[in-house]
Amino acid sequence: MSQFPNRAALWLNKLAPDAPLMSGLCPSVQVADGQINGENVRFIAVVPDANNHYPRAAGGEVGLLEGWTLAKVVNETIAADADQPVKRPIVAVIDVPSQAYGRREEAFGIHQALAGAAGAYAKARLAGHPVIGLIVGKAMSGAFLAHGYQANRLIAFNDSGVLVHAMGKASAARITLRTVEALEKLAATIPPMAYDVSNYATLGLLSALLDINNPDAPDDHDLSLVSNTLRDAIAGCAHRCLTEVPPGRGKPPQLATGSRSHARQLVRRSYVSSRRKPAGSRPPERVITAPGRDGF
Repeated sequence: MSQFPNRAALWLNKLAPDAPLMSGLCPSVQVADGQINGENVRFIAVVPDANNHYPRAAGGEVGLLEGWTLAKVVNETIAADADQPVKRPIVAVIDVPSQAYGRREEAFGIHQALAGAAGAYAKARLAGHPVIGLIVGKAMSGAFLAHGYQANRLIAFNDSGVLVHAMGKASAARITLRTVEALEKLAATIPPMAYDVSNYATLGLLSALLDINNPDAPDDHDLSLVSNTLRDAIAGCAHRCLTEVPPGRGKPPQLATGSRSHARQLVRRSYVSSRRKPAGSRPPERVITAPGRDGF
């Protein structure tokens, strides 16, 4: 793996061998067009760049440049396929340690950059593009939200190097006023607090968990397994149609009329109960007398 800066770069290269990287992008975002089962597929990865203009994003974090570049690539893919009856699948190859933390990032609007990337992926999904997130390494914090979490399907490697969480261990330990060791013990009993992918899989968000022989040096069996799983995930995306423009996939399921009514009643009941004050807590009622009776 030494010739690749992270697992995302490695797997992008393995899944789209000999494909040229898209030019005109920041070095930390790599895009290549390959094929899965004879179908054109666009692969996108965020990789480390030691010479990144923003040092906080040099280690593969998703920062300002990465967020806007991801949005640019995905939106251009949507525009290019706008008149095509079948939209090109997009595979986000994910190995991102975090979003980029820094004063410059905050000042220049990293929240907008990451929202732009997430919004572009969501737009692609709703436009009919099968969007697949392939988690080959870390999928952490806002970086995962911006790059991959909007996918129709999430596929992960069952490997100790795969971590999924909203916050790094050191940060989570500070926030929860625990040591890292205490946090790890707590995470072992609460799946949403855990970092390992096996616990994450119990939450029901993965469509596949793959046993890879060596994620850092995949053999032919590994490549075949991943390619076939991607093929099945693409085919399984709802509303794929070879003759007409897909109406969109990944939209929230529509509730039946009775279910919507019941949901509204529950929300209304919760609101009313939250507004109701305990007996005896109401202030005494004001007594309003007629004008002139008490000197007013």
